[in-house]
Amino acid sequence: MSTNPLSHDLFERALKVFPSGVTHDNRYFGNFEPVYFNRARGSHKWDVDGKEYIDYWMGHGALLLGHGYPPIVEAVDRQMALGTHFGGGHPLEVEWAEIIQRLVPSAERVSFTASGTEAVMLAVRLARACTERPKFLKFQGHFHGWYDAMTAGFQAPFDVPSSVGVSGALLENVIVAPTDLNAVSRLFEQHQNEIACVIIEPTGAGYGTIPLPENFLSGLREIAHKHKALVIFDEIVTCFRYSPGGVQAQTGVTPDMTTLAKIVAGGLPGGAVVGRADVMNALEFRPGDSNWNRYHRINHPGTFNANPLSAAAGVAMLKEAATGEPQKYVERMGRKLTIALNEAIAGLGIEGSCVYGDGPLWHVILGRGAKANPDGTLNMSSTDPASLRESNKPAVKAALQAGMMQRGVDLMSGKSGIMSTAHTDIDLEQTVDAFRETLRDMLTSHVL
Repeated sequence: MSTNPLSHDLFERALKVFPSGVTHDNRYFGNFEPVYFNRARGSHKWDVDGKEYIDYWMGHGALLLGHGYPPIVEAVDRQMALGTHFGGGHPLEVEWAEIIQRLVPSAERVSFTASGTEAVMLAVRLARACTERPKFLKFQGHFHGWYDAMTAGFQAPFDVPSSVGVSGALLENVIVAPTDLNAVSRLFEQHQNEIACVIIEPTGAGYGTIPLPENFLSGLREIAHKHKALVIFDEIVTCFRYSPGGVQAQTGVTPDMTTLAKIVAGGLPGGAVVGRADVMNALEFRPGDSNWNRYHRINHPGTFNANPLSAAAGVAMLKEAATGEPQKYVERMGRKLTIALNEAIAGLGIEGSCVYGDGPLWHVILGRGAKANPDGTLNMSSTDPASLRESNKPAVKAALQAGMMQRGVDLMSGKSGIMSTAHTDIDLEQTVDAFRETLRDMLTSHVL
């Protein structure tokens, strides 16, 4: 009999209405049934059977301040009573954009979207409009949403899109590169005056699962600008998490455009493109200039662009993020947890395995020859990047995910953790205990 009977019943119902019974690919567990949740607070959530979990999904990275943060709840409740959609502009959308503009170095202008995928679509279109070039360059393994063009180069083999149903003609304008600046330079030379932009996750592929080489961002910007192409940072995961202004503020490397979502909308649906004024001006109406408005500007409708509820949550979230204190907290707690999890691995004598990250996010790699530095960052000189692409073997991932969930810890995608300001020292201690016991079981059953 299932240990989660109510979740089991829901999954049986879901199989009759959803493909594979899930509403997001990462919620498909494969070897065991998904768990259904109906309540969350702070760093914890509860499933429909009443079991409690420490949550390391944190809304797929949208919840910097944890579940049910009171100022955000109050702001959304207040706006709900005033109206959910006015079919016109409203004061909060202006305040929201002004905060983003103050925090994010590249944000000379702001345009809201309804999701991160839409933000990426708009950013690439803006780059093409600005440069009058057809192609864009992306990197192997980097994720930029699910729309057609971004299926290129996401999963190995990188010359095959990660989804069927995608036009080959569309993919002819996508160039997929390894994270090697010499290779990038050669591709720009090969495609002279054809590349509109390059887009990148600025901490590395898969929200930092495969870190970038040192100084890669500055070198990439130099190459792109040499060839008069634009640089887009996909900071949907990283902005407001690594610093109030994102990785670009942390590193001092300012892109031409940035895509935002998750934290920017306070945990509600929403996204944005921000960037240089001259690039973003392709969206503007010009009174009396019918030729420009019809043939040269980008048409950008969207029913839920800057909707009032997301704006209310976003303003409340970003006011907290602007202080810089949440970022310091999640980095400190993430590093502390990563170090403790590595001590558990070492204590069990497990070779070629580690937990690594940069504080706000961390990843578990087991039996792949990976090694962490004492501070929890990945030792790139001792780790084969190919092993990180392969990640954990399916049986290892399933055993880790199931073991942790049985012990009340829910890892994101069964292998990663996203920190929030709601995570406590007690959460960390319980997570380490659950990890150690799960690894012991995996050793006993010869999964490791």
